[in-house]
Amino acid sequence: MNRRCCSATKGRNGTVIPSGEATAADRDLAALAKALGHPARVQIVRFLLSRDSCMCGDIVEHLPLAQSTVSQHLKMLKEAGLIRGTIDAPRVCYCVEPNALKRLKELIGGL
Repeated sequence: MNRRCCSATKGRNGTVIPSGEATAADRDLAALAKALGHPARVQIVRFLLSRDSCMCGDIVEHLPLAQSTVSQHLKMLKEAGLIRGTIDAPRVCYCVEPNALKRLKELIGGL
């Protein structure tokens, strides 16, 4: 059996990636992936991408979840920087943060 193919991990450019060392990109990807680690949060991002902006109530109507649950998911996405919210009292208007989405795509492409 040839075990050579699994002896070293190589990056896209062919350089060997040392095992056990997390890079800043690794930490960024892990944080963004964690934020998207629930199907409801993926649905929220997709929903926001289909609109220019959205009020929290619109998201609640779109998902079969309680408003408090949606708020928790929005909080996690916001903390990860994937979305942003603008207060339009008494509501909050949400949208996807384009730079964060671009960074996520770059990081996944670099796997």
